[in-house]
Amino acid sequence: MKLLDPRLNACRPDLADARLRTMVEAERFADGQLMQVVAPLTGVYREPGFDARQLTQALMGERVRVFDVREGWAWGQLATDGYTGYLAQLALSDTVTEPTHRVIVPSTLLYPQPGLKSQPAVPVTMNAAVTVIGVEEKFSKLADGRFIITAHLRPVSESLPDFATVAQMFLHAPYYWGGKSVHGLDCSGLVQVALQACGIACGRDSDMQERDLGQYLRINDLDGLRRGDLVFWTGHVGIMLDAETLLHANGHHMLTVAEPLREAAARIAAASGEITAVKRLQ
Repeated sequence: MKLLDPRLNACRPDLADARLRTMVEAERFADGQLMQVVAPLTGVYREPGFDARQLTQALMGERVRVFDVREGWAWGQLATDGYTGYLAQLALSDTVTEPTHRVIVPSTLLYPQPGLKSQPAVPVTMNAAVTVIGVEEKFSKLADGRFIITAHLRPVSESLPDFATVAQMFLHAPYYWGGKSVHGLDCSGLVQVALQACGIACGRDSDMQERDLGQYLRINDLDGLRRGDLVFWTGHVGIMLDAETLLHANGHHMLTVAEPLREAAARIAAASGEITAVKRLQ
């Protein structure tokens, strides 16, 4: 049987996605049930438990194909990027709606009434998807009865124009392994969130991004870089803001920072290795 990437294929020894029937061995196969994230933000874990390693996060409105549910945990695959893991069952609903809008700011709030003072207000983050059923002055009413600032939304059919500008909105956001929001994110999470806001499909991890995004540039031509170029190391990625400045979420600062590329490259080389690729999106 072919060895598949477990990050992107729902396969365990006891259970696997029916679409993998000819590719993996498992005790049984299942088609899975399509569900939708209703929590503002929820972790996707390697094992079923909040103390397990977080692999990534799923956002409100995201769809998940769930293959197994037990003891409060759902094992499934995210529709957006194909990532597989365990999610809290309470974060999901088996009622799947069609989102009309996405959040286009790093964070906004869901209100119970169309008023800034109404409580409780619940934070939601960039790329969360919602279903708008009406607009009342500065607020949009959602299908679940809550309200959100209209200016913080954009129809799902529309995208932001410049992913480097989007990424800059996360300057000083804390570094958080597996995170995908302004409340905490990692290097590849920053790249994915920014690109998805601009309508560009993007893998979750830096090795996927290095493999699939853009065209290779010469590594020894760091003087020829420009805004939006991606610089990769083993297990790390950053976004060029201009010919000299790298934006990246990193464990050294434990923040998303903008710093001279050559300084970052020297520090990373001393700790873990040289630049492995530089790529430019078309």
